[in-house]
Amino acid sequence: MLAVPAEVSVEVEGRRLSLSNLGKVLYPATGTTKGEVIDYYRAVAPVILPHLADRAVTRKRWPDGVAAQPFFEKNAPRGTPAWVRTVRLPAPGSTKGRDEVTYVVVDDLPTLIWCANLAALELHVPQWTVGRRGAVRHPDLLVVDLDPGAPAALPECMEVALTVRDRLAADGLTACAKTSGSKGMQLYASVSGRQSAEVVSAYVRRVAQDLEGAGGGLVVSRMAKELRHGKVLLDWSQNNAAKTTVAAYSLRGREEPTVSTPLRWDEVEAGRPVAFRPPDVLRRLERYGDLFAPLRSPGPRVPA
Repeated sequence: MLAVPAEVSVEVEGRRLSLSNLGKVLYPATGTTKGEVIDYYRAVAPVILPHLADRAVTRKRWPDGVAAQPFFEKNAPRGTPAWVRTVRLPAPGSTKGRDEVTYVVVDDLPTLIWCANLAALELHVPQWTVGRRGAVRHPDLLVVDLDPGAPAALPECMEVALTVRDRLAADGLTACAKTSGSKGMQLYASVSGRQSAEVVSAYVRRVAQDLEGAGGGLVVSRMAKELRHGKVLLDWSQNNAAKTTVAAYSLRGREEPTVSTPLRWDEVEAGRPVAFRPPDVLRRLERYGDLFAPLRSPGPRVPA
């Protein structure tokens, strides 16, 4: 067996990066190494980068692998290369914007590879973007996070997703679905970018409440744990400007290297549990292309 060098210097689109510990196993259950994680993000870059572009990225890092404790990182870490785009914004929940965070914006392949080299397995983004000078724009996406309470699971999420899709369509919004890479899934729709996060969040909350009240007993819009047994929570709060959701095509820090993967609606209609690893995702991209591409076009205003 050939030894893996402790550190390798590579050039990526004109940027010099030092990649370290490429043979380190980050997913013990499958033996998946950091080098394989970096290779996945390199391969998926053409489709994940448009969904990260101009968004303040929160990274969830597992430097010692998924069997160890991870940590969320919002601030650009010490030693961030000067060529990495950053934007300084008020910290979520800070009083009068007095506390600030220097976020990383993953706009290009070198920055994506740099994040992967830091064992940032998960990339989480808000529904809003920033301008070139750092001004925060109104959200251009809405998200409905479908979170099942056991014994409900992914099949129940898929059943609810069809109802949410139809409800959004009645308001002129076209939904795209993806697995969370964990136990649930998310639905997204493009919105105009001309309404505040408060307006968008209030709309999604009304949708969740309406569907909870429509009968059937499978949907809950309130987060209290005692209400969620056997039901699917429609988590509208992910539209809060301070919240983020895992990006499409991001790895997850689970026991195995699953990926948050866009779905076709016929797959959702089939109602079968699905979990995709990196090779599955790359094969799907060859066959279907980016199923989230429609989200890159502006959508309508949400009903106020």
